[in-house]
Amino acid sequence: MVQGELLLLLAIHVVLTGLPGAAVALYAASRGERREPVLLAIFLAASGSAAMFDFWAYYGSHEIGQTASFFIAFGSVLLGGWSLYDGNIERDLLRRLATPLVLWLLGSAFLIYLGFIHGGNHEALAMSAKRFSGQMPSDNDIPRFFSDWFFSHGHNGTPPVFPGEWLASDRPPLQTAYAVYERTFAWDDIGLHYQVMGVVLQQLWIVGLWALLLAGRAGRVTRWLAMLTVLVSDVAIVNGFFVWPKMLPAAMLLAAAALVLTPLWSEVRRSFWGAALLAALLGLALLGHGASVFGVVPLLIVAAFRGLPSWRWIGFGILIGALFMLPWSAFQRWGDPPGNRLTKWFLAGEIEIDERGTLEAIRDSYGEAGLDGTIHNKGQNFVSIAGGGPMALDLKVGVENLFDGNVRGFVEHIRTIFFLRLLPSLGLLLIGMVAMLARIWRPARSADEWRLGFICLIAGAVGAVSWALIMFGGTNAATVIHQGSLVIPVLLMVAAAVGVRSLFPRFGLGLLLLNAVAMLALYAPALEPPEATSYSFFSGLIAAACLAGFCAVSLLRDRGADQIAPVGDRPTTAIDSPA
Repeated sequence: MVQGELLLLLAIHVVLTGLPGAAVALYAASRGERREPVLLAIFLAASGSAAMFDFWAYYGSHEIGQTASFFIAFGSVLLGGWSLYDGNIERDLLRRLATPLVLWLLGSAFLIYLGFIHGGNHEALAMSAKRFSGQMPSDNDIPRFFSDWFFSHGHNGTPPVFPGEWLASDRPPLQTAYAVYERTFAWDDIGLHYQVMGVVLQQLWIVGLWALLLAGRAGRVTRWLAMLTVLVSDVAIVNGFFVWPKMLPAAMLLAAAALVLTPLWSEVRRSFWGAALLAALLGLALLGHGASVFGVVPLLIVAAFRGLPSWRWIGFGILIGALFMLPWSAFQRWGDPPGNRLTKWFLAGEIEIDERGTLEAIRDSYGEAGLDGTIHNKGQNFVSIAGGGPMALDLKVGVENLFDGNVRGFVEHIRTIFFLRLLPSLGLLLIGMVAMLARIWRPARSADEWRLGFICLIAGAVGAVSWALIMFGGTNAATVIHQGSLVIPVLLMVAAAVGVRSLFPRFGLGLLLLNAVAMLALYAPALEPPEATSYSFFSGLIAAACLAGFCAVSLLRDRGADQIAPVGDRPTTAIDSPA
């Protein structure tokens, strides 16, 4: 039975992915840490760190890697069990910590069954490349391809070249690391294990966003609506099922945002544990995808304006970040050089492969463009973010198709707009952003929610502006959504959802529910289903049940879970160390 097989694979990969993070988070809780956003950030950082540790162990040799895999899995069970046995963790805290993990499971199941609603599990990677969009490139298969080599060969020889002349060093390795670790325990030759694992990894944004909403003190209903808004968005659906590694680093950045954009920052910037945790999350995001730099920059800018840490704190953070980044940089330089193809693409607009270094390519490209060309390219970057002519053409053709009775043509063009253009992809949420202007004359119902919505809007706007200025521009390196950090659209969605709710609770409820229904109607149909397949009633039923469960769990009462106590009002924990 297809549905049962998918459920089994989902359970396997949720457990393998979550074990290390859960174990370390439980250990931190047993040592006195009670703030859920911090524990969830620890969960994500520990999960990614364990995968990277195993990646480098396999690079040493297959035998070392296997030993490390079993050590991570069974050591996590022992550490988690010992932390629970220690008895220093309240049941209520365990229940609250379980909530985002259950949401992660339900959100992953929802997307898997929605994705396979028309079958295609026998050709999962090929089908996922066109399930929710037009034909996509083979980027979703790159981590799986290189995981084959690292799993078997270690450092012996040079990794093979992926079709399209992609080197292993051209793409950061975080998703490859997860694949290398999890294939030790469960894998197949048809790619279904990898596809399910990939969805589970991309859906980790659920944990990161829950941490941000908790740390920002969003109310229960608002938190549910914000989570639902992102879950059914084009960003989460398209980039979650087509498992190129873009939502995975966004999860790390959302957890980092929970530390930076909320009241927690006053504590984080004064503690060495905060420097270490933030640096780990940012390092893992960069190891997930190079475009994460466009998400790192706005977080650092906003953090600086909210209060600079000490130089000792910054130095310690840089040291921790280097522990994550330097091994990969060394591999790019000596293991499989040059490893700079994406950097030259985004920062210099150079797609063609050549021998030039990154700085040389940037200098040559900007020199060739000149001042006028550079200004034009940056201007076009802002136009692309806003939609511009291509968006207007897609919209025109889509509406013409609708009037002609061609609903499929209309859906295809609207999906194209949402996939490429940042501001138009917000759709009905733009109304929420406009409604936030009412704050000029209308007091917010919830000051906490208004602050969270506003700072997410600022961070998203700073991210969009810095993205437009850093990206080279032109035809090759344009500011289309998938060539940037996906944390930017997520922050803007959260800003619209939380912001409108803080000012107009009932209107915001109606708007966000209408948006969710519209997005489900847009993305549920399979426009190019695999041959000899049909819609599965049971897959649709399971997807609907998971969505309903997601909403129900999101609405569970907090019992004070969203109260982030000031550092002076709570006992010092083992991870608090003044910087």
